[in-house]
Amino acid sequence: QVQLVESGGGLVQAGGSLRLSCAASGSIFSINAMVWYRQAPGKQRELVASITSGGRTDYADSVKGRFIISADDAKRTVYLQMNSLKPEDTAIYYCNVNLATFSSRTWYSNYWGQGTQVTVSS
Repeated sequence: QVQLVESGGGLVQAGGSLRLSCAASGSIFSINAMVWYRQAPGKQRELVASITSGGRTDYADSVKGRFIISADDAKRTVYLQMNSLKPEDTAIYYCNVNLATFSSRTWYSNYWGQGTQVTVSS
């Protein structure tokens, strides 16, 4: 079994910052990539930022220069530092981890966190 626990969401004024965390635990053999998505009311879920096991990062154009994704391999935790927040960043943020478990070491699957609400007031 694999668990993803997110934290760090909340209410912040425009221009402020928040740091999201997502910790993976359980029978994890290997992690391939860790990704943050978000879903605003009435909109489709969109990719925000990703980081691979090799450290390569990628960002949605809408957050480039404002958000930073990082990971602590030892803690199996991915972070999303969100700066210069805008009202349009308001959404539920989900982490997604592509990983293989000890019971299936060559098969990678995606696991989702429960989501954390980020609200940016104007």
